[in-house]
Amino acid sequence: MNKTVLIVDDSFFMRAWLKNILQKNGYIVIGEAESGEEAIVAYFKKQPDIVMLDITLPSMNGIAALKEMIKLDPAANIVMCSSMGQKNLIMEALENGAKDFIVKPYFDQLVPVLDNVVRA
Repeated sequence: MNKTVLIVDDSFFMRAWLKNILQKNGYIVIGEAESGEEAIVAYFKKQPDIVMLDITLPSMNGIAALKEMIKLDPAANIVMCSSMGQKNLIMEALENGAKDFIVKPYFDQLVPVLDNVVRA
């Protein structure tokens, strides 16, 4: 498979945990970002197959970063990831181009969701 992933989360622990899960399942983590601004720069610099994007980020949140990435690349494969599983946030993310939404810490769904996104 060898699909590439950019992980965006302001928590170092969460980025390390996600990276470990992804690497164990054949994904290549080609970058990490701590903020929405860093995510946008890293996305266009590294061109990952998938972006794992947290909603709660400093300064520019994940929804704003999602909108910007989709505006510049409508084909971007972005999976939102947040501990806030409120229906309105999930709907906003999906309406603005996210391919899926995973509620933390339920990462048992992570690999199947990413596998589905890269197959689509």
